[in-house]
Amino acid sequence: MLALPRARTTLEGVTERAPLSRKSPLSRKLSAIAESATLKVDAKAKALQAAGRPVISYAAGEPDFATPSFIVDAAAEALRDPANFRYTPAAGLPVLREAIAAKTLRDSGLEIDPSQVIVTNGGKQAVYQAFQTVLNPGDEVLLPAPFWTTYPEAIALADGIPVEVFAGADQDYKVTVEQLEAARTDKTTALVFVSPSNPTGSVYTAQETREIGEWAVEHGIWIISDEIYQNLVYQGTRAVSIVEAVPDAAAQTILVNGVAKTYAMTGWRLGWMVGPKDAIKIAGNLQSHLCSNVNNIAQRAALAALTGPQDEAEQMRLAFDRRRRIIVEELSKIDGVTVPTPLGAFYAYPDVRGLLGREWAGVTPTTSLELADLILEKAEVAVVPGEAFGPSGYLRLSYALGDDALREGVQRLQRLFS
Repeated sequence: MLALPRARTTLEGVTERAPLSRKSPLSRKLSAIAESATLKVDAKAKALQAAGRPVISYAAGEPDFATPSFIVDAAAEALRDPANFRYTPAAGLPVLREAIAAKTLRDSGLEIDPSQVIVTNGGKQAVYQAFQTVLNPGDEVLLPAPFWTTYPEAIALADGIPVEVFAGADQDYKVTVEQLEAARTDKTTALVFVSPSNPTGSVYTAQETREIGEWAVEHGIWIISDEIYQNLVYQGTRAVSIVEAVPDAAAQTILVNGVAKTYAMTGWRLGWMVGPKDAIKIAGNLQSHLCSNVNNIAQRAALAALTGPQDEAEQMRLAFDRRRRIIVEELSKIDGVTVPTPLGAFYAYPDVRGLLGREWAGVTPTTSLELADLILEKAEVAVVPGEAFGPSGYLRLSYALGDDALREGVQRLQRLFS
């Protein structure tokens, strides 16, 4: 007969039981998932700052600006409406889905019905649900590298297999159809397409986008296209959506987007996914069990962001453009560093292989992970190593921080590697 664990009573009078011995280990799937490398580096930098060290962090992909005041005002007004204290449709407020449909037509060139939109808790949930929607166990997903650190983990959570396709600085970090075709197998089900890119800031041309879209349509491959940075582009560049470049691709494409980057709303956690009706229907079923509706106050704020004046968003974009030029110019002064010019997002992704295998401040790093540790220890600058996004030999620096800190951080690197 199984003996129950002996109960004990605490000083507060609450009865507790010793835990039963576990029959099985914790989830193997979740245990295999790595912590977000970018958030980990950012947390370490903030901890050092809190301890009094003058660390400058290029780690977080987060605008340093405040959310525009008219968006905050819309949220404050929403707090006074009792309708926002109740459950609302799991797929999102109808008025917000209409606004997202209008933005999708305006910026992605795709006319959709609002029923093809699901509002999510940030872009990450949209990414997660997109893979859950299109993948079955063992399906392969072509993942151009360098890639955002969450993609391979979200693919694994959907029982898919990420297949990395690497493009280096000599290709401006953009894969070709020939590379994708070489990686394709009979198990290839989906392709991740990101333009502008996190972590590199690269933007595919309209022709490059068209070629990839036509290739995916030819082979019946789903496209998960992350467009979260589509409004942050520079030098007259336009991020052409793959569904605009190849309209036929819309039947097998899920677009992922959100307000976080354009409107400095990372903490509001408001994103969305757009796709074919059958895909959106099953993704909606998932969300109805996963989280129900997104916070109504955040939804009202996002509605204001998409439908209100765009002046402040444009001012932020211009500031990012100025910082982009500064960081590329200053990083390029370091011997051994190659910096392709990013045309979108707010990241620089230098090739630092020329710094490896050389002694700096008594240390000889052989990987970009070791190099990032050296930089943090000796220069008090936080950067994310390339291992978080694919092969070693690269660093990601977000230039979404103040101009003075931006310059000071790079100058510290110049002194360390002089």
